[in-house]
Amino acid sequence: MTVKVEVKNLTKIFGKHVNRAKDLIKQGKTKPEILKETGATVGVDQANFKINDGEIFVIMGLSGSGKSTMVRMINRLIEPTDGSVLIDGENLMKMDKKSLREVRRKKMSMVFQNFGLLPNRTVLENAEYGLEIQGVDKETREKKANIALEQVGITGYNNEYPDQLSGGMQQRVGLARALANDPEILLMDEAFSALDPLNRTDMQDQLLDIQERLHKTIIFISHDLNEALKLGDHIMIMRDGEVVQTGTPEDILTHPANEYVEEFIENVDRSKVLTAGNVMIRPVTINIDKAGPRLTLKRMKNNEVSTAYVVDNKRTLVGIVDANDVIGLVRKDSSDLRSIVKTDVPTAHVDTPINDLMDDISQTGIPFAVVNDDKQLKGIIVRGAVLGALAGNEVSHFE
Repeated sequence: MTVKVEVKNLTKIFGKHVNRAKDLIKQGKTKPEILKETGATVGVDQANFKINDGEIFVIMGLSGSGKSTMVRMINRLIEPTDGSVLIDGENLMKMDKKSLREVRRKKMSMVFQNFGLLPNRTVLENAEYGLEIQGVDKETREKKANIALEQVGITGYNNEYPDQLSGGMQQRVGLARALANDPEILLMDEAFSALDPLNRTDMQDQLLDIQERLHKTIIFISHDLNEALKLGDHIMIMRDGEVVQTGTPEDILTHPANEYVEEFIENVDRSKVLTAGNVMIRPVTINIDKAGPRLTLKRMKNNEVSTAYVVDNKRTLVGIVDANDVIGLVRKDSSDLRSIVKTDVPTAHVDTPINDLMDDISQTGIPFAVVNDDKQLKGIIVRGAVLGALAGNEVSHFE
């Protein structure tokens, strides 16, 4: 994948005695130790990471972790003490004010926690405000603003004012204003944290819908791990200005880097994050193009199972066979294995969240067959494996 944003050794130290604080950082001193010794606060400590084009990259951590400082250094609203930020390979730290202003106006847009709407402007005027600053003509900016408002699911409120809207609707307007500029990179600093739980969930879903259509590069700041796991293609966890771990949601859940991350994920609802592919186990399979009843029965006995999954030469799922039916064929000296294959097998795609399958899994006696886009059998889901994964036990994966 193409790297859109690359951060190299990015550091921010607030206060006096910056050089002394930098020396202490090199010595491996912690943020509290540096504060005590110098009075300087380490906002971000030598961060390194890459963000791919078109992904949602979530930076998360508790208050004081440095996540908001980080996102503001990415567009140089806060000047870094050290390090660099590369956008499409171009170093923002070396840009003059004019070049930086152009990048902010045309490549990046930011959505704030407190909505940031202008109270004396209508919904439409707020949505087109960024374009107005750029000098875009009225007809063009109105057209783009209307498209953006439609994208975030808010139409018919063009002439209303912010104080006439709910918090959720105000945040939609804020998002529309950012999208109206058609930015390549969208910076979202705790954008949904001020919303009530229902509106927050709705905005998360709205963002995922927008991303599916527009494929923006989104840098999303959050303190909520469930939100990060839901939205993020990659997640970066910060603590005391340091990057603790970066990885996919599955990486974070299954391979926490240290005790701090383990504590972070302790109360996560894994059913909303783990997929069928994460919890599947290896099934006993029979190739219907090669095996007959006797070989099938032998494999079932050797593996101590009463059900086997039937595939063809391309590993496409055909169905299942039951041991009693196979024994019946052997007794009749029949080789017609296809005659006893049951094709009514519950299936799930490898990317289906376990949360979407829980009810069905609990009501069927047949393990779900996990398939890919080509209907090839990749594994099966048994209740025990699901419960183990939800409890935090690692499932043994295979190809």
